[in-house]
Amino acid sequence: MNYLLGIDFGGGSSKATLIDTAGHIAAENSVEYPTCYPHLGWCEQNCDDWIKALGENIRGLLEKSGAAPSSILGVALDSATHTWVMCGDDFRPLRPAIHWTDSRAIRQARFLNETYGERIFEICYHRPDTIWTLPQLLWVRQEEPALFTQIRHIFFEKDYIRYWLTGRYGTDFIEAQGSMLFDCAQEKWSDELLGIAGISEDALPPIGRPADIVGGVTREAAEKTGLQAGTPVICGTTDTVLEVFASGTIRPGDMTVKLATAGRICVVTRRPYPNRNLVNYAHVISGLWYPGTATKAAAASYRWYRDTFGGDYESLNSGAEEVPVGCEGLRFHPYLNGELTPYADPALCGSFVGVRSAHTKAHFTRSVLEGVSLSLLHSKKTLEEIGIFGNGTATVIGGGAKGELWRQITADCLGMKLVLTESSDSSLGSAMLAGVAAGVFPTCEDAVKACRKVKGVTLPNMENHKKYKAIFEEYVAVHDALAPIYARREEAE
Repeated sequence: MNYLLGIDFGGGSSKATLIDTAGHIAAENSVEYPTCYPHLGWCEQNCDDWIKALGENIRGLLEKSGAAPSSILGVALDSATHTWVMCGDDFRPLRPAIHWTDSRAIRQARFLNETYGERIFEICYHRPDTIWTLPQLLWVRQEEPALFTQIRHIFFEKDYIRYWLTGRYGTDFIEAQGSMLFDCAQEKWSDELLGIAGISEDALPPIGRPADIVGGVTREAAEKTGLQAGTPVICGTTDTVLEVFASGTIRPGDMTVKLATAGRICVVTRRPYPNRNLVNYAHVISGLWYPGTATKAAAASYRWYRDTFGGDYESLNSGAEEVPVGCEGLRFHPYLNGELTPYADPALCGSFVGVRSAHTKAHFTRSVLEGVSLSLLHSKKTLEEIGIFGNGTATVIGGGAKGELWRQITADCLGMKLVLTESSDSSLGSAMLAGVAAGVFPTCEDAVKACRKVKGVTLPNMENHKKYKAIFEEYVAVHDALAPIYARREEAE
């Protein structure tokens, strides 16, 4: 039996999936790693933690599956877009990686919007915000100038890990689209945006395609991971597009609803839809795109709540199931790191409002789940206003989709049928992509036919949907009342 290996690096953990050549999952493994918040608004990760997680995941999979290292036909990696690492001449990191949810670059994003906003939007289809590499690079240039002058190589997360595996420097064009340094129409690094950042193209990786085989596992990496030296390693790409791929969302009008570190509703289209409320990325299938909305802290909100107030997801969900729709007036806004759709406002803060003495921990738990789902309802309304909302049914993806309660709350909030597959993890998408590169699956469509397996369907309770529509009006009104306060606070700081 031969296998294909995909490994994802997410907001707080790495997940690996091993599939056989018939598309069946042979084994899965996951390893958590820390995220550091050294200052208010900062979000960083240590690159060595990624490498440690890589080794633990691979060894764990080999042990669980009993697969021989020689039976692995290919390896592909993925990670969240925008998370980047700056390295010196020796390819070693000069500082911890800046995570895409980091919001330190508020002043730089505002400067870019005021000075170059329209031009940047024309080139890369996105408006400057703290999540992009360009404003974060400007922050380093202004606040850590000694380190900035030492930059010789810029990596994105999965590319740094792949370099460690193979010694090959490069990225893919979908990852490049997420940097705010790439000309989406010309499909190359933008001289104009590089000039704004103050870096040369020599500091950026050469651009390939996601299914390109870029090299083999080195002997040193093989010794540390258990892989066989020379195992083909695929370029790979970003996590969300591979979740979209793994879920079988490959035709125009198909949709995904994502409950992961970030929350998203994406629609497959035949072209990009440049809009200030959308994130536009190309699909792994040539000629398709998956423009979508973005809630900045979805499962990240629930993880923050768990880590801050204690408990495990099973017991938290059990308590929340007993709380009625609307949490008896308690509301949560998931703006822990600002918000994207539809506000694009990094100054927004998370909040619990409407607290009464009768509210219990279970009320607070459910309000977190409802708050994220209401934010996704805002995303849905945005897509409807733009006119690209899909066919009314979506595949639900991301770690949060595993929770039955949260799936039902989200279906009720959106008023949509949600389809759950056996796995839509981006690590499965990476394994499928490795299969395409290895010739196991002739096309991406063939990979979907072999690997996509429906596990269940969540239908919306339309009575609850009516209730959530009314709650949503209050949810928006609370934002409108608090946003000016947060803006004044940010200006004062």
